[in-house]
Amino acid sequence: MAITAAQVKELREMTGAGMMDAKKALTETDGDTEAAVDWLRTKGLAKAAKKAGRTAAEGLVALAVEGGKGVAVEVNSETDFVGKNAEFQQMVASIATAALGVSDVEALKTAQVNGKAVETLITDKIATIGENMTLRRMASIEGEQVVSYVHNAVADGMGKIGVLVALKGSNEDFGRQVAMHIAAANPASLGEADLDPALIERERSVLTEQARESGKPEAIIENMIKGRMKKFLGEVTLLGQAFVINPDLTVEAAAKEAGVEVVGFVRLEVGEGIEKEVEDFAAEVAKAAKG
Repeated sequence: MAITAAQVKELREMTGAGMMDAKKALTETDGDTEAAVDWLRTKGLAKAAKKAGRTAAEGLVALAVEGGKGVAVEVNSETDFVGKNAEFQQMVASIATAALGVSDVEALKTAQVNGKAVETLITDKIATIGENMTLRRMASIEGEQVVSYVHNAVADGMGKIGVLVALKGSNEDFGRQVAMHIAAANPASLGEADLDPALIERERSVLTEQARESGKPEAIIENMIKGRMKKFLGEVTLLGQAFVINPDLTVEAAAKEAGVEVVGFVRLEVGEGIEKEVEDFAAEVAKAAKG
């Protein structure tokens, strides 16, 4: 019988299994959802369902560079311990390599690694390692040269913070210095043109109110705002920031001296933006006692 997308979706929500596994289970059981659940359980693929609700805010960022293209992927786990697991690291590295051939995270989920979809690969690993895992995001960048840097690497090309820098021109040493700068300074954008307009407007509004509280004439206030906005943009944009290697120069000026132009960057940090659930030990014991 024909298996519908709605059936596959329902089974995935019930079991946490990957799309291809859910479809295969329904095919094997002639569309019987309950039998498909049992089929997945016998294969060890439904174990992930019990883990799917748990917060995965640890894990690794992995980088891969090929020619003028670089990709960064973040794969999360529940505990930092799993990030040190060689099996997990091997999986994350293979996902990063697969990311070189796709354009976004949704396409990456269905990309093939050793004959399996990435989504299925992760589901299998949840079953064997015993922790919830998620492919959270990926980012890619292109340039005449792409340089990568991993801060506090736990294995080749992966760690807690991964940075890619795209250059017009070629200077690997300088590119690496800029990548290290980005890891530490965490700029909001490459330049003013790339900055979120809402962020600029919010800052301008705050600075305007602060300046008006001084009681100075409107013409002076306008100059105060211009000066403070220039300082703000210098602090949050990569090209305007003081270069960590030589604070007398901005990153843009340092790049000019190095004979290149920084045209883009990617910075991914494990778990950023994820709200972690914190529960004290006493509360955990109390919860367990209540069943």
